[in-house]
Amino acid sequence: MIEEYLNNIKKQFESYKEVADKTISQLTEKDLYWKYNEGSNDIACIMIHVSENMLSRWTDFFESDGEKEWRDRESEFKTQNLTYSELIEKWEKGWNCLYDALGSINESNFHKPILIRNKKVKLIESITRQIAHYPYHIGQIAFIGKMVLNEKWNSPSIPKGKSNEYIRLEFEKNSK
Repeated sequence: MIEEYLNNIKKQFESYKEVADKTISQLTEKDLYWKYNEGSNDIACIMIHVSENMLSRWTDFFESDGEKEWRDRESEFKTQNLTYSELIEKWEKGWNCLYDALGSINESNFHKPILIRNKKVKLIESITRQIAHYPYHIGQIAFIGKMVLNEKWNSPSIPKGKSNEYIRLEFEKNSK
């Protein structure tokens, strides 16, 4: 049951990442720094925030607090001057940390509590928290990407007006 749960969770995270990656791949470096207004976050900030959160939460998560001393959360929301490739590298580093952590969980350690902000929590609580947190930000990435690209936008999921066609194709594919 635990293995099935973890496989499902990993698949969910991968589907969220795919939406973000498909959005990010359509954008230029300049686009990643576009802001709707001064109070808004740009995609680069969101990418950095998600990555830093992953690194903090999932690095040595059984041995150390999920809120690492080296993390500077406030700086994650300041304008960065990273290149496109540096942003992608940082983004991938966070995701790789998450996937490695998930890969280290098994029957023998699944019920071991972990610390987040000096509070003991069940591992499943932390996973549930992150399975909600990351898609929240990925939705922001997709929405900002759609605003930036406007009519050039290629939906990373089912395009508007294409639901029936998508469903029909899925049924055809799955009936073979």
